[in-house]
Amino acid sequence: MIKPSQEPLDNMSKQVQGSAPLFDDIGRNIETIMREMGRSDDIVVREIRSEGSPLPAAAIVYIDGMSDAAIINTYIFDVMNRSLQEKLGIDEDSVGKINIIEGLIAAMGSIHIVTDMDKLYLSLLSGEAIIFLAGSDRAYRIDIRQWKGRDVTESTNQTSIRGPRESFTETLRVNTSLVRRKIKDPRLWLETMPIGRITKTDVTIMYLNGIAKPSVINEVRTRLEAIEIDGILEGGYIEEQIEDAKYSIFPTVYNTELPDSVAAQLMEGKVAVLIDGTPNVLVVPTQFVSFVQSTEDYYQRALYASLLRLLRFVSGFISLLLPSLYIAITTFHRDMLPTSLLISLAAQREGVPFPAFIEAVAMEITFEILREAGLRMPRAIGQAVSVVGTLVIGQAAVEAGIVSAAMVIVVSVTAISTFTVPAYSMSIPVRMLRFAFMALAASFGLFGIIMGLFTLLLHLCSLRSFGEPYMAPFGPFIASEQEDALIRLPRWLSFNRPSSSQKSNRTRQQK
Repeated sequence: MIKPSQEPLDNMSKQVQGSAPLFDDIGRNIETIMREMGRSDDIVVREIRSEGSPLPAAAIVYIDGMSDAAIINTYIFDVMNRSLQEKLGIDEDSVGKINIIEGLIAAMGSIHIVTDMDKLYLSLLSGEAIIFLAGSDRAYRIDIRQWKGRDVTESTNQTSIRGPRESFTETLRVNTSLVRRKIKDPRLWLETMPIGRITKTDVTIMYLNGIAKPSVINEVRTRLEAIEIDGILEGGYIEEQIEDAKYSIFPTVYNTELPDSVAAQLMEGKVAVLIDGTPNVLVVPTQFVSFVQSTEDYYQRALYASLLRLLRFVSGFISLLLPSLYIAITTFHRDMLPTSLLISLAAQREGVPFPAFIEAVAMEITFEILREAGLRMPRAIGQAVSVVGTLVIGQAAVEAGIVSAAMVIVVSVTAISTFTVPAYSMSIPVRMLRFAFMALAASFGLFGIIMGLFTLLLHLCSLRSFGEPYMAPFGPFIASEQEDALIRLPRWLSFNRPSSSQKSNRTRQQK
């Protein structure tokens, strides 16, 4: 039975006031579509005529390349054409013709009624086929979307030694199916809405009903519905609109390309936001510790995972503070160094015309330039340029007496430590703050570094992500969640979900 669409896309979209209704004439409807869409060459119109009638009894409109032409030709056009010749008589009244054709359409599967032009354009431009009937002021949309897309492949940005190799693609329904394959539970709910006045990009909210907090779900829905923009081309558009601390350099929205990461966080009560056209999925709420954790931590033995996680935290501190500590000690606190090391550093710096701060800034900027060049160049030579370029420039700078060998070592160790942070979105703030700490160290020594760390900690503790503390479970301290923070306890000792889930449903496994 044909009925008006009850899909979330229609329920959650903002209704356009004064939307033009359809005509009861096929020709006028098609002419309106062609005029509004500039008579574009990819719009296909196929008419179905009953024998002996000069006017079409029905017409099918779709966009070439976005709808499955094989299904249209084989299962829609040919079937309707043959059936009309058999069932329609010339003397049949218009109501009888409409009833017969509606019966044919209803037998084809999932059909929804369209009664105004705005929804018709949205359906047509989303890849659906539109069927018009003679004498009817409503149309029927059939979801036969099909376009060329990238296959499911291994992620190039988030690699792991152990675990699933698949990653999200640019097709929304492929991405939702990848998550559903991992969570076969009817409580996995999806809500879809179009965002963007021009692009009308499909954005889907995904959550586990009964585990995710209703307050978080409502907040995500409210923030998405409040977005007023002409287009959404990537998840970054959405992230900037819905994040809490818009002026903070720290991300309060987690993004990932891995379906297993999204599935794991959904089971912890979080909400995923999937955007059509991008492989990056946003997850909220999130905490600082999530950016240092890796999905691979949960596929290895707890002891190995804990050691690697601690190593990442230490590497993060090295990446943030090593250049500033070198500057502070060699400039203000030389008495803290052993005499032999102090003599060695002094000998290396003999003839270097710049202070340690200028050395560090110059080397850091040079390395950032090489890193960016390596990312933008063709992949086959990008890595070679970044690695070889660093070695060549560093060696040449030391031989020319511009920088000391110790500074090259410090900058190299700092750069390598940055790559241990699993989330690229968290490594960027660390790289930015490194320059601030270098300036503090050059101005105030260790005192400046301590004050900078204190200010940074205050800022992090003040952040929230969709109502949840950003620094949890450290600030506020949550004892029950320390089992999966700096270290990971064995699976058989992890009984409860984190506080981001509903309080009434936090049991992960029985004791």
